[in-house]
Amino acid sequence: MKDPHLRPRTSPVALASSLWRHRHLVWQLTKRDVIGRYRGSFLGVSWSFFIPLVMLGVYTFVFSEVFNARWGDAPGQGKAQFAVMLFIGIICHGFFCECLNRSPGLILSNSSYVKRVIFPLEVLAVVTLASAFFHLAVNVLVLFAGSLLLGQALPWTAILLPVVLAPLGVFALGVLWFLAGLGVYVRDVSQITGVLTTLLLFISPVLYPLSAVPQKFQGFLLINPLTLVIEQTRQVFVLGHLPDWGGWGIYLACAIAFAWAGFWWFQRVRKGFADVI
Repeated sequence: MKDPHLRPRTSPVALASSLWRHRHLVWQLTKRDVIGRYRGSFLGVSWSFFIPLVMLGVYTFVFSEVFNARWGDAPGQGKAQFAVMLFIGIICHGFFCECLNRSPGLILSNSSYVKRVIFPLEVLAVVTLASAFFHLAVNVLVLFAGSLLLGQALPWTAILLPVVLAPLGVFALGVLWFLAGLGVYVRDVSQITGVLTTLLLFISPVLYPLSAVPQKFQGFLLINPLTLVIEQTRQVFVLGHLPDWGGWGIYLACAIAFAWAGFWWFQRVRKGFADVI
C-alpha cells in the first residue's frame, strides 16, 4: 500500500500516470456528476440540450429582429450571424466560468474523500473538467443545429472546433487544480471567482468582436485566456478561416505549463487538507 507520509509526486510523468491509471474512476465520477445535476427533474439530462437551444433562439430574436444588430464591419452578414457569433462567445465563457466557479469548493464539497488515504484527489479536477466539457459539447451541437436551421452555411474549417477549444480546456484544468488547493485554506476565493466571472463577460470579446476594441487596449485583452479561443472559434466556425497556428501553439504551450504548475501546487498543499477541513 502507498505510504501516506510520502510527499505526493508532482512531475509531469506522475500526472500522466495518475490520469491514465484512474481513467475508469474519472469516467464513473463524471457520469455521476452529470446525471446527478439533473436527478429528480422530469426531463433529466435533456435539460442540458433544451436550455442552450432556448438561449440561441432568444439571442437570434433579440439581436436580429429587435436590435437588427451587425457584428463588426464584416460584409455579407446573414440575418442571424450576430446571434451565432454571440452564442459562440457565451458558450466559451460559460465553459470556463463553470470550471472557475466550481474550483474553490471542489475539495470542500468532496470532504469525505480527503480522509481516504488511497483516493486520488487530483482526479476531482479532471472530473469537473470532463463534466464541463459534456455541457460544452451539448452547446456545440446546438450551435451546429441552430446555424443550419438559421440558414448559416458551415465552412469546412468548422471541423477544427475541438482543436481550437483544446487549449482552453488544458488551461481550465490548471485553474481547477490551483484554486481547488487554495480554496481549502482561503475560503474567500469563492467570492472572488464569482466577481471574476462577471468581469470576464465584459473584458472578453463575448458580447463584441476584438476589432471593436481600441487598438491600445487590444493587447490587454489578449492576455485574457478567453480572448484568443473565442476569436479563433468564430474564425473557424463562421468565417471559414484557418486558426492562427502560431498563436494557438503559444497558447497551448502556456496552457500545458500552467496546468502542470496547478497540479504541482495541488500536490504540494494536499497533505494539509485533512487538518483544515
